[in-house]
Amino acid sequence: MTGSVQHTRAEAGKQYEVFHTDCPARDVVDHVTSRWGVWVLIALQSNSLRFYELRDGIQGISEKMLAQTLRALVQDGLVWREVEPTTPPQVTYGLTEFGRDVGEPLAELFDRITRRLSPRDAG
Repeated sequence: MTGSVQHTRAEAGKQYEVFHTDCPARDVVDHVTSRWGVWVLIALQSNSLRFYELRDGIQGISEKMLAQTLRALVQDGLVWREVEPTTPPQVTYGLTEFGRDVGEPLAELFDRITRRLSPRDAG
């Protein structure tokens, strides 16, 4: 795994000021709940994927937006990135422990929503 950032849990009793604009947790929440962040975390929930697999699997996302979203999630320590030194380079992404911890409730929420939709709503 290259390029991953490790986040540790807050010290006992320490609280983040999540409503403050300079709170680091707020940036992570913004990246997770961005238009494409949720879908990347759900897509990676079951296994690691190459860039093109993510691009093809998440309909509507451009390469530019996928790259920006992945970059932010890697910097936040939610996603790991591995580059194989081939020509062209093959880049694989997967969830860190932190990413699995955050992504699991998102996948569960998606599952709950889709179970409630009627068959005519499925798309």
